[in-house]
Amino acid sequence: MAQTLRLPIHLSSSPNRSLSKPSFSKTLHPRSPFSAPRRPISALSSDLGSPSPILVSDNGKGAIFHSSAASSAESSAIEVDAVTEAELKENGFRSTRRTKLVCTIGPATCEFEQLEALAVGGMNVARINMCHGTREWHRHVIGLVRRLNVEKGFAVAVMMDTEGSEIHMGDLGGAASAKAEDGEIWTFSVRAFDSPLPDNTISVNYDGFAEDVKVGDELLVDGGMVRFDVIEKIGPDVKCRCTDPGLLLPRANLTFWRDGSLVRERNAMLPTISSKDWLDIDFGIAEGVDFIAISFVKSAEVINHLKSYIAARSRDSDVALIAKIESIDSLKNLEEIIRASDGAMVARGDLGAQIPLEQVPSAQQRIVQVCRQLNKPVIVASQLLESMIEYPTPTRAEVADVSEAVRQRADALMLSGESAMGQYPDKALAVLRSVSLRIERWWREEKRHEAMELPDIASSFSDSISEEICNSAAKMANNLEVDALFVYTKTGHMASLLSRCRPDCPIFAFTATTSVRRRLNLQWGLIPFRLGFSDDMESNLHRTFALLKARGMIKSGDLVIAVSDMLQSIQVMNVP
Repeated sequence: MAQTLRLPIHLSSSPNRSLSKPSFSKTLHPRSPFSAPRRPISALSSDLGSPSPILVSDNGKGAIFHSSAASSAESSAIEVDAVTEAELKENGFRSTRRTKLVCTIGPATCEFEQLEALAVGGMNVARINMCHGTREWHRHVIGLVRRLNVEKGFAVAVMMDTEGSEIHMGDLGGAASAKAEDGEIWTFSVRAFDSPLPDNTISVNYDGFAEDVKVGDELLVDGGMVRFDVIEKIGPDVKCRCTDPGLLLPRANLTFWRDGSLVRERNAMLPTISSKDWLDIDFGIAEGVDFIAISFVKSAEVINHLKSYIAARSRDSDVALIAKIESIDSLKNLEEIIRASDGAMVARGDLGAQIPLEQVPSAQQRIVQVCRQLNKPVIVASQLLESMIEYPTPTRAEVADVSEAVRQRADALMLSGESAMGQYPDKALAVLRSVSLRIERWWREEKRHEAMELPDIASSFSDSISEEICNSAAKMANNLEVDALFVYTKTGHMASLLSRCRPDCPIFAFTATTSVRRRLNLQWGLIPFRLGFSDDMESNLHRTFALLKARGMIKSGDLVIAVSDMLQSIQVMNVP
């Protein structure tokens, strides 16, 4: 079935951006965007008239439509957060940040005012780490994020990160951290201790730890942030001497090396999803989190099993699964894991504990590229601004690291300890935001349009049409230097296809579903709006232009390209 490309008559006041021909038609073919046969169509009327505005309200079950002619009703009929609205009004479309930001919530950022400050500063996704805190605490944080969205109009998504079954330290007896000095003797034990812990003692969550480790092994905490040599074993206790001093954090990952190689025999004894993880996953489903990040994924089978589990537990659940790539097994099965998942996280801290440090940058680039090719959002995480846990400014090397992730076109960057328990969470987020904006602006100024040839990913004829439409729309957007791409999507699929193309302009994604809007907030370049719409594309455009103009977010003469997953069409027009 041929699809019609519509280019209506809406002449721009700018001679360089006007649509020079009054009307023409071409058909879209699944494999060739501009191939014959031709089928004549009539041009759209340039007179938008006075569309009846639609007021969207939410009764908790979705959008309800009410007719209204009042300008105040017009301005409230579309949901977008105040920060984005102000940014568009003050600086225009090109000022918007394309790289999304994820903040881990912890003691430093768990109150409503602190969460609001993060949202105002650019937080798109709030991450809760099930390694720390009680489920009651996490429920409280989720409730505050939801309240923030309702009261302030944000679309901050919630990501729950599972603990995983790898070897971890305990909670340090409730202390926020502990300092290991050079030459100090510390005891790592599988015994159960009453709080407080004995001095220089660390509990370990793996019962077989004392049996697996040998005298002479090197013990790495958190991928090498602190190092110990094993000097003695006494029953369930392992005595170690600190060789590289540093800060010990609760629940930090532990690995041990023997003769220069990682000791991995224990991995076969540990399931990817522990019994605690299953309880946490049930909690996440019940609380309606948007994403669940699964730690230490070794194969696609784990993801497929978990998807079936979630579907059986909650048929209406809309949870997306993010695979954390942080082990040698993850890299060996990378493509199949990403295909099965809804996204991936480059967990560089734990990954750097299992592969040589010099291989981490190339592994990161490979993961980002595979996710891009398979149309799955990818988050670059771990130690982006580690020094800002204690200091108000980052190192120049950290800024360069963040810049490289932005240049690789990762969907999102993530703060861990910097926002969870650091002294300067707002400043750390501001650094991520400013660096992202600067590198993205440099990319546009240098006209570095995408050179990557993206492989076909469609699994059906209809998907193939959508894919070709989005590829063509993105190329047209770059060539015509349009101000924005508009996409009307019920499921978010076509919005994600446009994001995959990394066009030079921002993408306004309109959806009627609150949960879809939140999930889209993780993907590169998407500005998600909640707006009720119909299958009539003309009506949708009339309504959208009226609502956005009423709020000062667009103006007459702006050039936009609109696509829809209902009509599977492309329309190019100036805002009247």
